[in-house]
Amino acid sequence: MRIARLIATRLVGVVVVLLVVTAITFVIFYLLPANPAQLSCGKPCTPENLARAKDFLGLNLPWYGQFWAFLKGIVVGRTFGTGAGAIACAAPCFGYSFQLNTPVTELILTRFPVTASIAGGAAVLWFVSGVAGGAIAAVWRRRAADRAIMTVAIAGVSAPAYLVGMLLILLFGFALGWLPTGGYEPFGDDPVGWFTHLLLPWTALAFISAAVYARLTRSELIDQLGQDYIRTARAKGLGEGAVIMRHGLRNALIPVVTLFGLDLGTLLGGAVISERVFSMQGIGALLIDSINRLDLQVVVGVTLFAAFLIAIANLLVDIVYGVIDPRVRAAR
Repeated sequence: MRIARLIATRLVGVVVVLLVVTAITFVIFYLLPANPAQLSCGKPCTPENLARAKDFLGLNLPWYGQFWAFLKGIVVGRTFGTGAGAIACAAPCFGYSFQLNTPVTELILTRFPVTASIAGGAAVLWFVSGVAGGAIAAVWRRRAADRAIMTVAIAGVSAPAYLVGMLLILLFGFALGWLPTGGYEPFGDDPVGWFTHLLLPWTALAFISAAVYARLTRSELIDQLGQDYIRTARAKGLGEGAVIMRHGLRNALIPVVTLFGLDLGTLLGGAVISERVFSMQGIGALLIDSINRLDLQVVVGVTLFAAFLIAIANLLVDIVYGVIDPRVRAAR
């Protein structure tokens, strides 16, 4: 019951956040000097064609009417224009790309499996390796293992994602020929091809992000191992492994889980650099291509979708807090 109340409360917060993000995005892309009708008018754009484009897109309405139509389209769908030339956009309608003649929602759903595959595998890899590395470094502090792990972590933090990706392609793709250098295979078509095509993007992202997690886990675990409750656990005769895993690491993971939720939500909204380097057509590539084409409807739709994923990731983090920390559960 307590968990259900927590989820309901957080869902209300998610809706409020999404409304605020939607309003800000709407203001930035539709109410500032940029003119979506001008971009959709084509060439030559006569005054008559521009007026028809404004009417078709609903830009002849006052700003609050446009915003309401935008929100209504997300909930119940939307129709652009009237008569035989009208274009229906089913809910949730994040807009319609008149350049690609496709609803933005369909574009996002078509590209999302690619981005989800990259983000999901990389997240598992960087979380496990980062936490394990940080824990080992904390337990063997100031020893050779600690110095080696922190040296690798500094290299990971310092290295740009595109550079790591290109070095991996050069080594494992061209020099050794072990793995494909780019592209994507759907899991349903070829599971082995799906894995081999994603291994390099996973490794590149994990190398960079795991470094941050290793450093954070190390500092948090060192702090926890110096607390009074850890000394009490040892005085009661609890084994060192149980002290570290059951008490120290569990509390040290709270900020790590917070960071993990934010990183995963952000990455699901588009692994822009990795998708470009490894020639994968995910949401990040869709966003970059849309910016280059000035396709504002797609830019707005992808921005809102990314905000939705980050809000959901934060909701999941709040739920996980109660699982790993009894103090948080009791406070609720």
